[in-house]
Amino acid sequence: MAGMNLRHIEIFHAVYTNGSVSAAARALNISQPSVSKTLRHAESILGFPLFERSAGRLVATDDAHALFAEVSEIQDRVHALREGARNLRRGAGMKLRISALPSLALGVLPEAVARFLTSHPHVNFDLQTVHHDDLVRKLHERETDVAIAVEVPQNAPIGSRWLGEGELVVLYREADMPEAPPRLALGDLREHRFISVAASGPIGEIFVEEQRRLGLEFDHAMSARTFYIATALVRAGVGLTVVDSFTAQAALAPGLAIRPLTPPLTFDLYAMYYHNRPPTALTTDFLKVVADVIDGI
Repeated sequence: MAGMNLRHIEIFHAVYTNGSVSAAARALNISQPSVSKTLRHAESILGFPLFERSAGRLVATDDAHALFAEVSEIQDRVHALREGARNLRRGAGMKLRISALPSLALGVLPEAVARFLTSHPHVNFDLQTVHHDDLVRKLHERETDVAIAVEVPQNAPIGSRWLGEGELVVLYREADMPEAPPRLALGDLREHRFISVAASGPIGEIFVEEQRRLGLEFDHAMSARTFYIATALVRAGVGLTVVDSFTAQAALAPGLAIRPLTPPLTFDLYAMYYHNRPPTALTTDFLKVVADVIDGI
């Protein structure tokens, strides 16, 4: 078999097992001339014929019978390798360990998992939330493979892929602002009891920077350390809040409403991973679904 490559072996195996060039071409979904050309090339490399034509059909030579015994084992291994690669792509028996900010874990992540499982039903997921301050540690200690968050940590061995954009919005009770315009300015909120999420991380900092830029102070303000608490306070009728669009959509309930801000306050979302452990092909496919979900909100 010296000099034969895997393509030669595949063509020879197909002709031998199917009995003709035309049948081998159909089995491999390639043209007959391509089969004939590769077979002739294999014979020239080997230095002896593999098939003889008799009564209009191909008959394997004694050398071909001997070669087939060796080739079959190689072909079986190649088939097993290809099937293994297909299983990896389909995710059979694979586990994706994904972390996301709590705001994304409320709606974006569950929706992405549900969509992904329709085409990859055998994938297992290990899902968890991650706060920005703990992101690098979780990736470094292999507690997660990918973390979906807002701000890529500086001076850390972290790679990233952009997934989409989010926006800060006002979540409020419709009864408190029945005539609310399509977009609200931060200044419009000063007349209402305000629930601040300024201490909630990078997204909260975006709000704080805009508040400082405008020189705004909110009366009767209270603080909530997490978006969960802020949205629960809105539902309870305590006041209104400014949170990210993903949290607001997940918290939306009868009697509540959402309005984006003017001017818009947006932020980028990234999939982050340890620089020497980039996402697998399967994880990359999942992240594309996450990006589609983000784009649809």
